[in-house]
Amino acid sequence: MSGMPIVCERGPAKAGSAPGGLKGETLAGIAIFRDLDPDAMAALSRRCRWRRYGAGQTVLQCQDECRDVFFVVQGVAGAIYHSASGREVRFCDLPAGELFGEFAAIDGEPRSADVVSVTDTLIASMSADLFWDVLRRYAPVCAALLRRLTMIVRTFQQRVVEFSTLPVRSRIHAELLRLARVSPPGPDRTIAVISAAPTHADIASRISTHREAVTRELNELARAELIEKRGSALIIRDIVALAGMVQDTLEQPCWGITFREPDGGTDGKLERSRRLASAAIPANVRPRALLAGGAARDRRFG
Repeated sequence: MSGMPIVCERGPAKAGSAPGGLKGETLAGIAIFRDLDPDAMAALSRRCRWRRYGAGQTVLQCQDECRDVFFVVQGVAGAIYHSASGREVRFCDLPAGELFGEFAAIDGEPRSADVVSVTDTLIASMSADLFWDVLRRYAPVCAALLRRLTMIVRTFQQRVVEFSTLPVRSRIHAELLRLARVSPPGPDRTIAVISAAPTHADIASRISTHREAVTRELNELARAELIEKRGSALIIRDIVALAGMVQDTLEQPCWGITFREPDGGTDGKLERSRRLASAAIPANVRPRALLAGGAARDRRFG
């Protein structure tokens, strides 16, 4: 989590280069800017500062007083908090298309977490004054930011409910579902793929537990044939069964999965909940294995 960032020394844009300057230096892939017209996008990209970070390098530190807003153009960053005792709490990953630092730009307070590059990243930044000017000038950007802030509040509200009501094993299940939501779907609609599975320590830091508890539960899920490790990927072999286990504990719809009945109808209670990013999962698909039974598959996760 140390080392100097690799700075992109940018000169004037050349013919045939990307709209923002050098190749790849454009905000076109940032979610809140997707409704901007190309000219506005190019102008805004030119006003940003651009830097490349190697994996593990620190982009921002907790309590920094700068007010810039940052945009992940390539790669993945992560928001992390370190307690005085050295315990690590991972808030979220920030893949390409995301932004961070907007809280400080809005309320003027110091940074509330470290941000570290998980992979090699290309990050653009703009001043708080420019960010506010963009929000005032472009209503679609302002609306997209409001939706993002609302999503953050809802996500953390759900996490508070989980921490207050779920045992550790169910929090692990819920985190697997959360990670699977943003991964490419498998060929079978009941299969989900976490393409770059986090370490057991990473999962533990997300849900306030210890690595050994995560390892134990993943081994149980593997023996029940609900998950499988393939290289660096973690395969959730029956996302319906896993979601049902969390839902039964919460006694409320889990992650907005919309279960469709065989006649094409839907469960009204579940239909009202927020859907998964992927397609709805049919209710008539039977789980491959239940945690309490099934052939033991001793696929260990060390």
